[in-house]
Amino acid sequence: MLLQDEQNVVRWLSQYGALTRTQVIRMLKDKTPAVAEKIIKNLQRQYLIATISDGYYLGLDGMCKPEQRLILAVWVLLKFIDKVDPMAHYPAVYPSQLFFLKGDVGYEVVVLYEGEQHLAKLLQPQEDLKYIIVVPHIRIAAEIKLPSSPCLFATVDYNGKDEPEVSFYSEEDINERTKVPV
Repeated sequence: MLLQDEQNVVRWLSQYGALTRTQVIRMLKDKTPAVAEKIIKNLQRQYLIATISDGYYLGLDGMCKPEQRLILAVWVLLKFIDKVDPMAHYPAVYPSQLFFLKGDVGYEVVVLYEGEQHLAKLLQPQEDLKYIIVVPHIRIAAEIKLPSSPCLFATVDYNGKDEPEVSFYSEEDINERTKVPV
């Protein structure tokens, strides 16, 4: 029988597919990195998870392919992980990648690449739902027709590091950045 943390890791990898090792360690928020590594090693010994790309990613099997949109969405989730229950996040419906509950409010994380701004029209706003729209460059945000729900924007910038920097911007920040000087 698996421990709760081991069950959580298997559940996350079954939901999201491959995740980076760093993401799995961070999702085990109540464990030290050393204990999280032991949990991962134990699951590997039991052949319940496997390493992918020389151990950079973890998945249920070695053939699992990482989905980059989901990887970016999980980096955004990790910024809120201390306020999110381990069972209160899961894949969302297209065009969103991930849904999580923080308190009584639901958040959908939507990753849009350049040229995909039109996909925001497919979002279906609901009461107590907020969107976090991840874009490659914040200048793209001004081109997105926003749904009638509160929205935040985010960028995920690796800067050559294993763990990226996630920056958040409000709608007001976007409007200020796009004002044309008179």
